[in-house]
Parts: sequence; C-alpha cells; structure tokens
Amino acid sequence: MKAVRTDQELQCPGIDAGLRAQGVELVTLPDGIPEADLIKAVADADLLLMCYTPVTAAVIDAAPKLKGIVKYGVGIDAIDMQAAMRRGIPVVNVPEYAEKTVAEGAFALMIALARRLPAITAAVSRDGWVWPEQRWIGRDISGATVGLVGCGKIGRSMARMAGQGFRARVLGFDPGMDAATMGAAGIEKADDLQAMLRACDFVSIHCVLNDRTRGLIGKAELACLKPSAIIINVSRGALIDEAALVEAIVAGRIGGAGLDVYSVEPLAKSGHPMSALFGRDNVILFPHLTFFTHEAMQRLEDDALARCFEILDSRPVTVRSFDPRLRAQTSGVTFG
Repeated sequence: MKAVRTDQELQCPGIDAGLRAQGVELVTLPDGIPEADLIKAVADADLLLMCYTPVTAAVIDAAPKLKGIVKYGVGIDAIDMQAAMRRGIPVVNVPEYAEKTVAEGAFALMIALARRLPAITAAVSRDGWVWPEQRWIGRDISGATVGLVGCGKIGRSMARMAGQGFRARVLGFDPGMDAATMGAAGIEKADDLQAMLRACDFVSIHCVLNDRTRGLIGKAELACLKPSAIIINVSRGALIDEAALVEAIVAGRIGGAGLDVYSVEPLAKSGHPMSALFGRDNVILFPHLTFFTHEAMQRLEDDALARCFEILDSRPVTVRSFDPRLRAQTSGVTFG
C-alpha cells in the first residue's frame, strides 16, 4: 500500500508513524506543490491525505488505485467532491478534533485586541514602560455585544465563553438554525445580518465556506460596523471580502481585526492581498494556528489514522461530519 500526505509542513508524526508501522509506503509532499507533481505522486497511490493542497479532478482522475481521500482537518472546499463521487472514491474529514480549541483561539484574539495587547506589548518592548494614557485604554467584553456569524459547534463554544464566562450579550446569525437551538446556547437569533452587525462591539465568524457564504462579509456589511468594532475570523479567509476589510482598517472605519485564515496562504509581508495589515497595532495576523494545541493534534491524528485504516482495509469509512457535500456520498462510506 502507498499513501501520499500533502502539506508536510503541518507535522503529524503520529499519522506518519502509524501508517509506516503498518507497512504503508508513505510519501510526504510540501505545501504549494504544483498540480503536475502531485499527479505524478498519486499515480500509484492507494490513499491520499491532504490538509490545504487542492485536490482537483485532474489529480483524482490520475490515481487509478486511489481508495480514499482523508482531509486531516475540517474544511473540504479544496477537494473536488464531484470528481471523487464520480469515481466512487470516498472522502472523509476530521470534524470534531478542535471545536473548543478553535473557539478558545478566537476568544484569545478577541480579548487581546479588546485589551490592546499588541499595541501595549510592542510599546513596552520598544520603550520599557507605558503610562495609562488614553491611547492605551482597553475595552471590557463584559456588557458588550458579541455577534456570531455561524452558530455551529465552534460558534456555540464561543457563545458560552462570551456569554456565560464574560457576561456579554451574544447575538447570532445562522439561517440554518432555529431560535430555540440558539437560545439554548445563550444566543439571541438575528434574522438580518446587517442589522446584527450594527449592534455589535465584536463580531466572530464561524461559518463553513461554500457558494452561499463566500464573501458573506462584504463592503456593505463592513460598513455596518461601529468605528470601534473588532472582527475575528478563524474559519475561512474567503468568507470576508478581504480587499474591503483591508480598506476599512487602513481608513480607520473599524476598530481592528484578529485573523487566523486568509484566501491566499501563507501570508507574505509584501505582494500579498493582506500585506498592508502587517505592523498595525489594531490587527493580529495569526498563521492559521488556532487549532494547534497538543490536545487537538492528538485527537486529529488518532481520528485521521482510524479513517486511513478503514480505507486501506477496504471497510466503509466513517463520516461524522454533517457537511451535505460529504453526506451526499453513496459509495464506500458509513455515517456516524
């Protein structure tokens, strides 16, 4: 058996060692590998593991032995699901390994910006001390209004921390969720996104990326935010019109942003759509690592390995995600 794992920069020693211990030939490939090189690597592969690298129809069609694709992570927007289903190749992700972990990361970004931590720590590093002048004054989360765009498991974890933990008012926009479910999580349902945004001191995005949500937070939505509002995105970069976000921050029309995800990854200090945000004391640019804790990575590796062995043993692979694209599969899967 041969397995190919892309995105080797995301170190997964448990996955690699587990596969090799079962006699699987494992080839690891770097992030950003050209499609032609990936096609060559999968030509005789039984299993493909990916995290960020696009798995196109051309890649799938070039792998006649391929028995399954494992996304060691959550989002599957980089996989051509139609091409996989056409070939009867099951696709599975690892949906539950970092729900609370990512919510904690989002909350960390929010509280850091509320308390001006990037600006103050930079000033102390430079000058040795700062005095309590108005330019350093922070804001409370207690008593503030936090808006959630998407109220799935990560969003509801965020609601618990903000509401029960910090006594904030929590609003939520999620057309696919009823008011009773949201209310049980301490979230007031908002039916109008722009109206909710106008009320918020903080906004945190927790959506999946699909054709309906791409660019969900655009120029018009950003214009609804208060000049002091802070926006957090730990989901997918393309949920926001990033050019409009850069413009709003540079012009001082919103209070700041904490970002962990970007339409183009990795970031770069120059020549990147987000380059203008480097060095701003009201912006935190985090390198897509809010999921990266010891505990979450252990869960990720254990679950991914279990799915790999199901595929390699020609057993139905267990799909635990409720993503309709994964639930539409009819070949080689079982739903857990």
